[in-house]
Amino acid sequence: MTRADVARYAGVSTAVVSYVLNDGPKRVAPLTKERVLDAVRVLGYRPNAAARALSMGSADMFGLLVHDNRNPFFAELCHALDQASADRGRSLLIVNSDRSQVSTAEQIRDLVSRQISGLIVADVLTASEQALVESLHIPSVIIGQFGETEGLRSIGVDFCAGARSAVEHLIGHGYQDIAFVGSAARFDERERGWTEALSAARLPLGRLVHTPFSYEGGYDAGVRLVEGDRLPRAVLAASDQIAIGMLAAFGERGVRVPDDVAMVSFDGTVVADFVWPRLTTAVQPLQLMADTAVHSLIDGSEDRSYQEFTAQLRIRESCGCPTPQH
Repeated sequence: MTRADVARYAGVSTAVVSYVLNDGPKRVAPLTKERVLDAVRVLGYRPNAAARALSMGSADMFGLLVHDNRNPFFAELCHALDQASADRGRSLLIVNSDRSQVSTAEQIRDLVSRQISGLIVADVLTASEQALVESLHIPSVIIGQFGETEGLRSIGVDFCAGARSAVEHLIGHGYQDIAFVGSAARFDERERGWTEALSAARLPLGRLVHTPFSYEGGYDAGVRLVEGDRLPRAVLAASDQIAIGMLAAFGERGVRVPDDVAMVSFDGTVVADFVWPRLTTAVQPLQLMADTAVHSLIDGSEDRSYQEFTAQLRIRESCGCPTPQH
C-alpha cells in the first residue's frame, strides 16, 4: 500500500495524507483527518521510513556507537537508551565500535549517512574522532565519561566518589588490606577513589592489578591475587564483569567470599544480583542518564556542558554484610 492508495480511499490528495501523518505543516479539518486515519487502518498502510527520511532530511532515529554491547553494563545502557528513545517516538540504531576491520571514524560517518537525527557515543574517543563528531553539525552527546569532553555535550558519573564510598564501606568492616582491580588502558577515576579512601583512613595502598574489562580479565586477576605472596582481605573491582570473573577464579581455588576476601564492584548491572554471593556494588543511574541524553538530542540546544550523576552503593553479601531484608 502506498500513500496514493490511502489518498484515493479517503478521497483526498496525497498532500493532505502527508499533513495528517506528519501532523503538519498545514492544518487538516477534523473530519478529513478522521477519514485519512480510517483509510490507514483499513488498508494497513505503513509509512516508508527511508523515504520519509530522504524527504525530511533526517529520520526519527538516533545512532548509538557503543564499545561492546556484549558487556552487561553496555547491554543495559543500550536498553535504557532504546527505551528513552522509544518513549519520545524515536528508534535507535546501535553499532559496536570494537570491530577491528572498521575504524571508529568510519562507523561514525556510516551512522550519519543513514540520516540519523542525533548521535550518542558510549565509548572513549580520540582527539581526531572527537573533532569529527564536532564537525558533523548534528545533535550529539557523549555518555559514560570520566569528565568533560570539550566542545561536546557529555554525561557521566562521579566514578571517583562512587569508588571512594565503596572502599570506605570496606574500611567500615575493619578491612585494612584492600586491593584494586581495574583497567590500565587509561587512568581510571575509580582507581583514584580507591587511593583517596585508603589515604584518608591512613591505610597503605593494597595490591593494584590491571586487567581488561571482561569476565576473562576478572578471572585472570583473581588467579593472580590467589597466586601472589598474600591474599588481600578485600578487593574493589572496577566493574561487575571483572568481579564476576574473579568470583569464578576464587571459587575454583577454594577462596571464600566474603570470609577470605570481601568484594565490592562498580556499575550495578542486573547480573550483580544473580551471582553468589551477590555483589555489593556502586550503581550507575542508567535510565536517568539515558533520559537526559535523549532529551538533550531532542532539545537541540547548543549546550556543550558536562553533567555528572552520583553512583549509589547497593549493599548485598559480597562485602560481608548480612543478607539485606526486602
